Amino acid sequence: MSTPTAALTVRYFAGARAAAGRAEENASAGRSLDELVLELTARHGERLAAVLGMASFLVDGVTCHDRQAPLPAGATIDVLPPFAGG
Repeated sequence: MSTPTAALTVRYFAGARAAAGRAEENASAGRSLDELVLELTARHGERLAAVLGMASFLVDGVTCHDRQAPLPAGATIDVLPPFAGG
């Protein structure tokens, strides 16, 4: 049994939520954002991959600029697709 703090929480918003078919899910920690994107694409397919390719990501509420940096255990990753309007 894994501890809750070892997992990442991935939260989907707007079009990302529709493409993933859920609002939230867990993923294992110990990976970079690019590795997480690959895992999520493998889980949910090309529709989500297209959204992830255009999305912005927040790690614990802060914009992620280094997609190769390890994600901290227990972090919340917000997937924010481009939004229409202004």
